[in-house]
Amino acid sequence: MEQLFQPTTYQLQSVHSHKIFDDSGWLLEAPGETQPGLIRAVYQKQQLVTGDERLGLYKFSDWLPVRRMLKGSSAPVTYRSESLAKYLGLTNLYITYSGWWPEKGGQMPSCSFKETEAYAVCGRMTADMQQKVLVVASAGNTARAFAGVCSENQIPLLLCVPEDNLDALWFDSPLNACVKLVCTPKGSDYFDAIHLSNIICGFEGFYAEGGAKNVARRDGMGTTMLSATTFIGRIPDFYFQAVGSGTGAIAAWEANLRLIADGRFGNHKMQLMISQNAPFQPIYEAWKASSRAMLPYDDAEARQHVEEIDAKVLSNRKPPYPIIGGLFDAMMDAGGDVLLVDNEAARSAAALFEALEGSDIHPAAAVAVASLIQAVQAGRVPEHSTVMLNITGGGEARYKAEHQLTYLTPDLILPADTPTEKIRQKVEQLKW
Repeated sequence: MEQLFQPTTYQLQSVHSHKIFDDSGWLLEAPGETQPGLIRAVYQKQQLVTGDERLGLYKFSDWLPVRRMLKGSSAPVTYRSESLAKYLGLTNLYITYSGWWPEKGGQMPSCSFKETEAYAVCGRMTADMQQKVLVVASAGNTARAFAGVCSENQIPLLLCVPEDNLDALWFDSPLNACVKLVCTPKGSDYFDAIHLSNIICGFEGFYAEGGAKNVARRDGMGTTMLSATTFIGRIPDFYFQAVGSGTGAIAAWEANLRLIADGRFGNHKMQLMISQNAPFQPIYEAWKASSRAMLPYDDAEARQHVEEIDAKVLSNRKPPYPIIGGLFDAMMDAGGDVLLVDNEAARSAAALFEALEGSDIHPAAAVAVASLIQAVQAGRVPEHSTVMLNITGGGEARYKAEHQLTYLTPDLILPADTPTEKIRQKVEQLKW
């Protein structure tokens, strides 16, 4: 199918200055601008036409900045909830599910919506970039998704993951040698992995995936919103998701704006009801203080909080919250709130979801379910409102039970204080 795929026609736009420019290949920032801000894809097709289901994620390629279609992708699936909706007293609860649930159409072997990012990001690559090494920092799920996609499509990849998160790097078959893993040592966190990846990206032949700054990552994640809206027939009133960086919520907001411009799904902005796993709550603290800037967060305290939470993937200490076009702007424009959920409430919500809906879910998704329960009980969600619940990962327990697993082991373990030149020497010894 790749050879028959027509690259999507699009340009890029600075959220800050609104200037429109061509994508030279892997732009992560607007050229010539000193004010940091996100850039956004502007698609030639203003109205979305979804393709054949067999295209997987690429059925939404009209609104994905991709040059090619990779094999193996699956799109998020949306269905109307009955059991959980009845339990909560909601008449229009829709669940958008990314994970392993074949009966519902969930076919993501990583069991996470991070696959939507990986297939979009790797689909954006130019031919010359495929000769270099993509660098991805992750607390677990993103690494698993990118590893699977890059392995299957023979894309050189270097992962930077905290050693404490190695249990997240499971697969149903050994990976291609094009995937390498470098870890920060035990006791380190996602921030340390990001720091290491930034150093490596400064070496010749390596380039950064880009995180929230990569339009392909955001628009890949935005397919959850496209799935929900095209299934429902209208833009939801409320959007519930647990966040670490908040990139998924930014993506949903941007997709919302495109859907308004489309003209067929309504002209309203859904409220972004995002949640964090207490006590790790930097976004919550900043939002409640009405602050665009992130508030000071002691390193030792942050690490302790990461240890305490179940949803480790939500532990981003430097999210794209203050940047122009980032989470603060999304929340201010769309409305909504940041909610807090502790481990006990999330565990209870996970058990409830599995009992009522029929699938196990990731701790981060459980935080989202718990936040919905919390908001309904507080009277914040009207009974007849249209609600989208973004289940960002699920089916992992089932997938592991049904498949023989193998785990990725580190090629290198590098402490954060390793001198740059030594990092260079060690990394350059790896062969792709």
